[in-house]
Amino acid sequence: MAGRVLAVDYGGKRTGLAVSDALGITAQPLPAIVSESLQVTVDGIVAIVREREVPVVLIGMPYLPDGREGAQVDRVRLFMSALREKLPEGTRMEEIDERHTTKEAEAMWRQAGYSKKKAKEFLDSTAAVVLLREYLHLN
Repeated sequence: MAGRVLAVDYGGKRTGLAVSDALGITAQPLPAIVSESLQVTVDGIVAIVREREVPVVLIGMPYLPDGREGAQVDRVRLFMSALREKLPEGTRMEEIDERHTTKEAEAMWRQAGYSKKKAKEFLDSTAAVVLLREYLHLN
């Protein structure tokens, strides 16, 4: 794998982010983008892609527990469409199943001694780290 990968856990109010190192070995959380504005979220992600020279953006897809697509997937696809229009040419976007990432992120924070309420601001980016680790492990 060549270059960084940016993982995105898109949410209507808070979007979690994580980025790999240039060799694709480690995953580090980035501060979440907190905004209800699609445009603000897209612009924030595009700025990170440009600044860190990210060739691959990984998007978590919130499938239903049985694997079907629901209303949340439709919202993420709308977001992806807006993001695709603004990404630098040559940037690849990939989807990954994110069905269990939030629960895994919550468990990680619980093990560290944090309540769900205390960990709330970190959960989305931790979920993005979980997505990114899974992706890096598979590629």
